[in-house]
Amino acid sequence: MKIKKIAAGLIAGIFVLGFVIFLFACIVNVCMVSSTKSLVVDSYEALPQSQCVLVLGAQVWANGTLSTVLKDRVCSGAEIYNHGYAPKLLLSGDHGRKHYDEVNAMKQFVQNNYPAIPACDIFLDHAGFSTYQSVYRAKAVFEVENTIIVTQKFHAARCAYIAKKLGVNAVVYCADESLGFRKALRLRWFCREFGARFKAFFSVTFHAKPKYLGEKIPITGDGKLSWD
Repeated sequence: MKIKKIAAGLIAGIFVLGFVIFLFACIVNVCMVSSTKSLVVDSYEALPQSQCVLVLGAQVWANGTLSTVLKDRVCSGAEIYNHGYAPKLLLSGDHGRKHYDEVNAMKQFVQNNYPAIPACDIFLDHAGFSTYQSVYRAKAVFEVENTIIVTQKFHAARCAYIAKKLGVNAVVYCADESLGFRKALRLRWFCREFGARFKAFFSVTFHAKPKYLGEKIPITGDGKLSWD
C-alpha cells in the first residue's frame, strides 16, 4: 500500500513539475514575442542602414539544392543588399560535417543568381550551428555591431531576442514564404519554435559559448578570407 502511495505521489509530482515547466515556457514565449515586435519588419522601407545582412541557414538537400525555407531567405538577403541597405552579406549555417554544407550552397546560389554581388562582399560563417551561435559569432568573430537578420516570421522573435540580449543592434526582416512552405511546414515549425525559444532563454541567460570561435574576420574587410 505504501509503495502505491509513493508511486502515486511521484507521478503527481512529475505531473505538477511538468505543468510548471510548460507554464514557464509559455510565459517565456509570450514575453519573447511581445518584447521584440518593434524589431521585426516585413518591408524594405522599414529597414535601417546596417553593416551587413545576416542570412541564417536552413536545410540543404544532398545535391546541394537549397530548401524552400533557405532559398526564400537567401533571395531576400541578396535583394536587401542590392537595395543598398547593407554593404556585406554574412551567410551563416552548418558546415560541421564533410558531406553537409549549408554555407557554400548559399554562396553558390548567390553567385549563380546574383552575379553582380562582388565575391569580396560575401562572408561565410561555417559554424553557425544554431541561431544563437550565428548571432554570437557575428559579433565575436565578424565584429558585427548592427545588422539586418533575414529569416521567416515564425523565427523572427527568437532572432531579435537573442541579438538584443547579446548586444547586437539588429532588425529582423521576415522573408517571403513560398506557398508550399506555408501549407506544409507552418505548424511543424511553430511547434519546434516553441521549444527553441525556451532554450534560447537559457542560452542568453547563462551567456553560453558557441562550439567554435576562432580568429576574427572583420565584416568591414574582404569576405573571401572567410571562405576556407
